[in-house]
Amino acid sequence: MLKNKTVVIGVSGGIAVYKTLDVISRLRKLGVNVNVIMTKSATEFVTPLSFQSLSQNYVVCDMFEDPKTWDVEHVSLAKRADVFLIAPATANVIGKIANGIADDMLTTTVMATKAKVLIAPAMNTNMYENPILQRNINTLKELGYNFVEPESGRLACGDTGKGKLASPEIIVDEVVKLLSKEQDLKGKSIIVTAGPTVESIDPMRYITNRSTGKMGYSIAKEAIERGADVTLITGPTNLTPPQNLKKLVKIESAKDMYEAVLENLDGNDVVIKSAAVADYKPKNYSNKKIKKSDDDLIIELDRNKDIAQEIGKIKNNKILVGFAAETNDLIENASLKIKKKNLDFIVANDLTKEGAGFGVDTNIVKIIDKEGNITEYPKMKKEEVANIILDKIKELLSV
Repeated sequence: MLKNKTVVIGVSGGIAVYKTLDVISRLRKLGVNVNVIMTKSATEFVTPLSFQSLSQNYVVCDMFEDPKTWDVEHVSLAKRADVFLIAPATANVIGKIANGIADDMLTTTVMATKAKVLIAPAMNTNMYENPILQRNINTLKELGYNFVEPESGRLACGDTGKGKLASPEIIVDEVVKLLSKEQDLKGKSIIVTAGPTVESIDPMRYITNRSTGKMGYSIAKEAIERGADVTLITGPTNLTPPQNLKKLVKIESAKDMYEAVLENLDGNDVVIKSAAVADYKPKNYSNKKIKKSDDDLIIELDRNKDIAQEIGKIKNNKILVGFAAETNDLIENASLKIKKKNLDFIVANDLTKEGAGFGVDTNIVKIIDKEGNITEYPKMKKEEVANIILDKIKELLSV
């Protein structure tokens, strides 16, 4: 399965460089073709010859060295990669990639690749915990870059803490996972709704909810990686949309989202309604800021259209997936929504549980299908929940 796969490994300068030799050896034993790019600093720790001997391919170190082929080197390697691994990744390299700096062969090739990128940081604990580095890491994660967390222990500098390069076994396992991800949704078109909606009161004030969009964005990202054509319809969030979307539609109000879903419904096979859409909107919008007075302010609310319910009436053969975020009577409330909205299944989560719901990177869900079958899942990353949802959709598509 891995014999026709290519991993390009970017090696940056750090004492953990020697561990990358073991990573290459393990990948070669699995039949993976490996190409190596080294930064100038990396060559101060281990010679290019060592990497060349293990990878059995020439090692690229310099943007301007004599080419071994007549291909444009960084473009050729970028296209060749099925996975692009950077190990070890220094704070410097992570900062460059996060900020679009391409001033050597490694960063230039990363900029040119459309392959999945896996970054394995290694550095001093204080550097790793620096808020600037953490901001850069979060930026890259939001853009769809994958990370192998560093380990804790005694570091080369003598300090103890988090910053050791992950073990070669763990790095190789993560590479293999990315190489093995099937394109099992190729040819399928999916609408994903995400984030909150905003219902304006006046030019300054609005009603919204606590949704950050993380669950919907995770679903969109994982669906793209599995080959689907994804239209993401999103309310206001601070997240960076995943790369390679078929279409991105930014909306504000529930009315905007309803119209956007209807407009894009034709030509899509699946609708995943993970957005937290406001149930109500102010009955009257004021064009001018409502001035504070000595009296209480009473705002009358009208009910918004239930988007999932409206889609359920006209979905025909499309698969419709709903979400239920509840604080009580989770199973009962979620089950009622399946029938009312003509859903194929619903993803239910209890907002009162730690690690579930809005603003966190994890979720704890129960999936209920139209036959009433309930499958419970432990706390896991939202990316894992996304793939469970997509697995269930894949089953329904093949029926």
